[in-house]
Amino acid sequence: MIRRPAVADVFYPASDTALRAQIEGLLPRTEAQTEAIAVVVPHAGYLYSGAVAGSVYARLNGPQTCVILGPNHSGLGAGAAIMTSGTWETPLGEVPVDAGLARAILERSRVLEEDERAHRKEHSVEAQLPFLQVLFPGVPFVPLCLMSHEYGACRDVGLAVAEAIRASGKRVLLIASTDMSHYISRDLAERKDRMAIEAMVALDPERLHGTVLRERISMCGFHPTTAVLIAAKALGASRAELVRYATSGDVTKDDSSVVGYAGLIVR
Repeated sequence: MIRRPAVADVFYPASDTALRAQIEGLLPRTEAQTEAIAVVVPHAGYLYSGAVAGSVYARLNGPQTCVILGPNHSGLGAGAAIMTSGTWETPLGEVPVDAGLARAILERSRVLEEDERAHRKEHSVEAQLPFLQVLFPGVPFVPLCLMSHEYGACRDVGLAVAEAIRASGKRVLLIASTDMSHYISRDLAERKDRMAIEAMVALDPERLHGTVLRERISMCGFHPTTAVLIAAKALGASRAELVRYATSGDVTKDDSSVVGYAGLIVR
């Protein structure tokens, strides 16, 4: 199966030349290449969040494969969905699913289901692929899409991912795809997002999950991010850093209603 792009010409250019040029323009020059267990990156239109994502991706050494966990915005399909075969298409070409690793994750989870419907219109995973294609061409990935918000489901998925990665022996990059606060004032977004970011930097997935629910932070991917933090800690992560934070107001110049974007690296 080939999963066709759902948001080309909406979130990013549909032309391969224009898309590659945009991504290259979003990647800052840096010599600080680092090995990362996981990253947290946004998934909005590249005009708004691409510079935050690029600031994270530009600092990474190339993995052998990636596991991308994103939220389910469409409401389609299973509450915790994975694809274990096929390819995903973007204007830059096709990216293969790492079938072996995907099946190993599915076998170790009680909540994940094989379900391509959840991925069909979802942009949170798709938005990461062009960055990976430019920086790490040929690297396969595993797509996971979470609609279930319960901490138990996040823990199940996170531990299944960690166990499968450990058994694979591969150098795997975990990617949590999430935006932060949505459609509130910049001041309020920065205050609320700071609480979530502090929990992520502390590598405390339970604190992140509880803070988002208690403070009603409209962080759309807090549950996949919780799962990624659980997996990263199980794989030995000991520290995390905020690389960049921004809001849509930086582009629109309207601070009355913004979306927040955070980029973090977990080692």
